[in-house]
Amino acid sequence: MALADWSIPVQPHDHRARARWWFAVLTAFFTLALISWGGFVTTIDAGMAVPDWPSSFGSYDPFKTGFHDPTDPSAQWWDRTPILAEHGHRLLGALVGLLTIGLALWIWRSDPRRWMRRLGFAALGLVIFQGILGGLRVTENSLALAAVHGATAQLFFSLIVAIALFTSPAWLEARAVPADGPPLDRLRRLSLWTIAALYGQIILGVLLRHPGQGIAIHFAVVHIAGAFVVTGLVLAVFIHVQKHFEANRLLNRAAWAMLWIVALQFALGLSAYLVLLYETPAALRSTLQVVLRTAHVATGALLMGSTVVLTLLALRRRAEAPAAAVAPELAAFSQTNR
Repeated sequence: MALADWSIPVQPHDHRARARWWFAVLTAFFTLALISWGGFVTTIDAGMAVPDWPSSFGSYDPFKTGFHDPTDPSAQWWDRTPILAEHGHRLLGALVGLLTIGLALWIWRSDPRRWMRRLGFAALGLVIFQGILGGLRVTENSLALAAVHGATAQLFFSLIVAIALFTSPAWLEARAVPADGPPLDRLRRLSLWTIAALYGQIILGVLLRHPGQGIAIHFAVVHIAGAFVVTGLVLAVFIHVQKHFEANRLLNRAAWAMLWIVALQFALGLSAYLVLLYETPAALRSTLQVVLRTAHVATGALLMGSTVVLTLLALRRRAEAPAAAVAPELAAFSQTNR
């Protein structure tokens, strides 16, 4: 399986295209922050700290007496950590939603690739769905929906990372497209298997963090075993890239990123598990446990993002003249948006 070249003719110093890419990167950054904050909410069991939705204790509800801005300092909602965690997560989610709206509209107005415009609106649809999931998790007080919400967040982050890659100057200018051949075919298979194993590992982690009654031992055992599988696959991808594609700067950077992130992730996961076992009899979680478990969630998202980047780079198909291939579509788009 291979994907089309998908590059478009751009000028080397096209500031509008570069600005759109930076906006996509900014959206990805805040999405990662949102996932990290969500991990913090789950770690301290603050998912139901604010029991009403879409308002938070009546804030930003124009139909209620005493309407006030949710960022109003007089409310002092940040004085209580669980409320700070849950309400802050909602505010950050609203920001990511607004950024996604802006990104989808920007792509629709400025990108000549029809599939890319559809991808932007797919991201918009997914972030709306994710927001509704988060709301239903509260109104239904459902741990099952909380788990689905956590797993879907990783899919949304992967989609935003893909959009950032597709809008990057390196992609648009068709830099370092790998040459077809058996080594590339093997890399494609390896990277796809790595994504599948990694997302399975993420789902196991979500189930491990949302059992409702302490740690589910069977999920913990499978999750630990899965860590070795994912690490092995990342190592296989890295070695294959170094052996056959060391001169390809983009693939090489993505492979190194995967290697360093999976090493950090393995260390964080092991540390979090050991600390959790040591502190299980304690009534309250320590700051160290909260930091380690939250960092583990954030690093998992980074590993997923770097793996998505490498996989898309590997799946990209070399084209003789990528600019000519999209010239008719670009001309039609220019005529429509004059």
